[in-house]
Amino acid sequence: MVMSSSLLSAFVLFAFVSSITPGPNNTMLLASGVNFGFRRSIPHALGISIGFMLLVISVGLGLGEVFKLFPWAYTLLRYVGATYLLYLAWKIATAGGMSDSTDERGKPMTFLAAAAFQWVNPKAWIMALGAITTYTPAEGYVTNVLVIALTFAVVNLPSVCVWLGCGTGLRNLLREPRWVRVFNGVMAGLLVLSLYPMFLAG
Repeated sequence: MVMSSSLLSAFVLFAFVSSITPGPNNTMLLASGVNFGFRRSIPHALGISIGFMLLVISVGLGLGEVFKLFPWAYTLLRYVGATYLLYLAWKIATAGGMSDSTDERGKPMTFLAAAAFQWVNPKAWIMALGAITTYTPAEGYVTNVLVIALTFAVVNLPSVCVWLGCGTGLRNLLREPRWVRVFNGVMAGLLVLSLYPMFLAG
């Protein structure tokens, strides 16, 4: 049995709020919009939505239970994710000026890299676990997991594109390389700050 319309409506609100609020994905898309523009960053946005959808399906079909049995595996994943986030922050902080050409050394994140990043993104795991444990009815469980995952992807894509669009808008204001460097430094700092909840949780 598919989840009720009232529960689905509540979940859509959860998906929207959790997708559009600040986090590593949105911070990186904002920076990508400034540095590479909207069109070149579309694969990055698509990778986030599709990768997260696959993560939700995996959590719903039992990966969360694996981490309950082997807590050290989840801890390892968290620290791998933190290390990768620090690397991405460094890449943003040291990015060159704005680029329109695909021949430039700096390139936006690819679809596959963005999809893979969801598996080490602390916020993505919190969102996925919250969706499965709170909004997935036991009756018709597998079908409901798929509905949750697909709905999340549909809501998530336009939500993250808002951040990408904001970055593209800022691109027109940050014409001087000096201001682009300042912006990238701030974005890198925010990306590092996004790790704070993970360490607070221990």
